[in-house]
Amino acid sequence: MVPNAAAIDRFSHDLAALVAPSARIGLAVSGGPDSIALLLLAAAARRGKVEAATVDHALRPESLDEARLVGGHCDRLSVGHRILKVEWDQKPQTAIQEKARLARYSLLSAWARERNLDAVATAHHLDDQAETFVMRLNRGAGVRGLAGMRPSGTVPGGRLPLLRPLLGWRRAELEAVCSAAGVDTVADPSNDDDQFERIRVRRALANAAWLDRTGVAASASNLRDAHAALNWAAVREWQYSVFEIEGEILYRATGAPSEIRRRIVARAVARLATEGRGTELRGRELNQLLQELGSGGKATIRGVLCTGGSDWRFSAAPPRRR
Repeated sequence: MVPNAAAIDRFSHDLAALVAPSARIGLAVSGGPDSIALLLLAAAARRGKVEAATVDHALRPESLDEARLVGGHCDRLSVGHRILKVEWDQKPQTAIQEKARLARYSLLSAWARERNLDAVATAHHLDDQAETFVMRLNRGAGVRGLAGMRPSGTVPGGRLPLLRPLLGWRRAELEAVCSAAGVDTVADPSNDDDQFERIRVRRALANAAWLDRTGVAASASNLRDAHAALNWAAVREWQYSVFEIEGEILYRATGAPSEIRRRIVARAVARLATEGRGTELRGRELNQLLQELGSGGKATIRGVLCTGGSDWRFSAAPPRRR
């Protein structure tokens, strides 16, 4: 069950760029070929430093058996394994993948804290990155959205580092790792369900022979650098044009580019928000707010009263009347 030396060396290099060799890493392993490849590579590259967890979303009858299959692989690799079951108050009928994702990360975060792990790693790869880029492009995303998935970030809703060491690997390469190791993997039927946007995009990309997925992923990486540069500029705009006085934030709306203003407004709202904390403003919400501020109007969002004019002011909104 050990991958070849070249694959292990490549993975070791990718992982070392994200986390220290001494770190204890939790692996999110669903049982599909991508995550099983992650398990095989990490177990070989960081022997004794990894544990694995499989989230049973309890949405399909066979999901528990699939989680047990992962547990069997972990036993053979001497990797600790835990099955984390989602306990739904009511199983979702709409936005199934998004709700499952939130539940999954909540369980993984709690498990990692309990096990005193330093980070959680997922098996997102280059093809996932290309699909994400196209999905967001189709929605009219800006620089931040088109930057795609980052090699490292934080677990949604928490502070634990989230690692994606396989973003430079193709899906076919990960399948080859599993095939060479002779291990069984899980085929998730949702990967063939056209009701999900990602599956529709995946099929469209598969039929677009002219499109280079590696090039698309490279574009996402370039936009990630651009996003970092814009953040750098926004920090400086904040230092020179934003004033915080007695719970109020005042922004002297200078001639800064609209994207910099956008980031200043998002940061001001996030600092004062009393509602929806931990969730970022959506693009549509920000667009509407910027339009209102630019015309000298007022708007309340996330419990923050935002007032336009020559200076833009942000303060706690008055309590709502019942």
